[in-house]
Amino acid sequence: MRKFLRESTLVRQGGSYVVIGLVQLLLDWAMFVALSALGLAVVPANICGRVAGALLGFWLNGRFTFASADTAVGRRQFARFLAMWLVTTFLSTWGVVHVEQAVGLQWAWLAKPVIDLGLAAVQFTLSRYWVYRR
Repeated sequence: MRKFLRESTLVRQGGSYVVIGLVQLLLDWAMFVALSALGLAVVPANICGRVAGALLGFWLNGRFTFASADTAVGRRQFARFLAMWLVTTFLSTWGVVHVEQAVGLQWAWLAKPVIDLGLAAVQFTLSRYWVYRR
């Protein structure tokens, strides 16, 4: 029975994380494209997009996706989230900068969601087992 409950919780959390993540990704990507199209360099445009997505995602995932008796949304969880976010933002920014330099800005626009979706699996695992734990 415990195994079934763990698996059903994982499925519920995974589904919620995907829905919230897609909303975050859309916000992040739209801001990145808009700011870089207006002439802002790729690095600050990507960081601005990721900040917008992160602010939305931290709260929604803490309140809905990972909400349980073992979890919380407070300073400790935000500090963990920030550590995770800094590493994944560095990796995301590094990726889009390299794509932009190699093949141009429009390809960076297309590559960003792919890069960020690749990072999402790592972020889900860290969020589930570390970020939102008490």
